[in-house]
Amino acid sequence: MESVSFFTIIMFVLTVIATLWLFYKTTNKNMKTVSAVLIWAIAVGVLGLSGFYQKIDTFPPRFVFLIGPGFVVVLLLFLTKRGRQFMDSLNLKWLTILHVVRVPVEIVLHAVFLSGLIPVYMTFEGYNFDIISGITAPLVYYWVFKKKKLGNRFLLFWNFVCLALLINILTIAILSAQTPFQQLAFDQPNIGVTYFPFVWLPAVIVPIVLLSQLAAIRKLLLGSQ
Repeated sequence: MESVSFFTIIMFVLTVIATLWLFYKTTNKNMKTVSAVLIWAIAVGVLGLSGFYQKIDTFPPRFVFLIGPGFVVVLLLFLTKRGRQFMDSLNLKWLTILHVVRVPVEIVLHAVFLSGLIPVYMTFEGYNFDIISGITAPLVYYWVFKKKKLGNRFLLFWNFVCLALLINILTIAILSAQTPFQQLAFDQPNIGVTYFPFVWLPAVIVPIVLLSQLAAIRKLLLGSQ
């Protein structure tokens, strides 16, 4: 981690804060929900500082505990009535603009790659095109919600495209992590996200982005705002 610049670390921490704030707006200022996410973020941060996620000689791999809980929560939200009610209560406008955080995330990932902690595959120089979602988010927000020149059909299409881009980078990140299932980047594996504060990327930012994407798709398919 000594090779990662202080500027990169600060930029990432600010991105986490921005993600939490945008999620707070998305939930219509539901402080209970955001507080739960904050508690989880603190727990992950403490474990990250202790080096918990960096140990690779364990079964199951510690990486599972970094990325798994967030996905389980998202799945439970879909499978339970209260969870679906929560998703349907989210603000579609903020669900759209939230994805702007994917721009600084990609800039940080590139810096972490240059520090030798993740493979090039996980950056926009490789096979990670997720920055497109972040760049287009404010444009889509403007033309759909402000100018009203584009409708919900376009918004739904955009969300599906962005979801595909997210799944793409998630697949690369998982397959390049140091686990028994590693298939990519053996010369420069994905170890950066096991260090603090970058543990917040798979544990906090990614689940929020994924939930925002899926909730927006659900709302658009149901015809609700």
